[in-house]
Amino acid sequence: MGDLITVLLNESTQANRKQDGNISRESSNNVVPSGLATRLQNLALPTRVLGTSLDGVLNGVNLNAAKIDNTNTGLANQEATLNGAVSVTVVEVLANGNLMVRGEKQLAFTEGSEIIQISGILRPNDVSPNNMVQSRRLANAQISYRGTGDMANASKPGWGTSALLKLWPF
Repeated sequence: MGDLITVLLNESTQANRKQDGNISRESSNNVVPSGLATRLQNLALPTRVLGTSLDGVLNGVNLNAAKIDNTNTGLANQEATLNGAVSVTVVEVLANGNLMVRGEKQLAFTEGSEIIQISGILRPNDVSPNNMVQSRRLANAQISYRGTGDMANASKPGWGTSALLKLWPF
């Protein structure tokens, strides 16, 4: 425990997803029996209270057919590449001899900072004689890369847009 190992980052991922959806629904409904509709239309309300009757209330209401059509198309593409090296520390030696490692690298620039965090499990046999290992050799690898500052802020939507996207249901 406590030994340093350099993890060589050579990560590249690409994900594409496309989704098409068509939804169509037709229904028929006889909620209001024909005799009841006629009776409701001929029923008069007390004119002293409301000054009207129900005459013509159900005119133009079609409860016998409904059709809903909905077509959606979505496309998502994501691509990421991460190259570099980060020194990690052995934080635990597991019962089978494998090593649990964890490390972080922070780079501060005038425009902001960048943080790379790595954790995972590796086999001692995968470590080269000069204490280096490829990132693809890490099991349960968790590699995090994030930035702060003007460049990171420029890629995020504004607070108004974020609030609208969280609240707007469509």
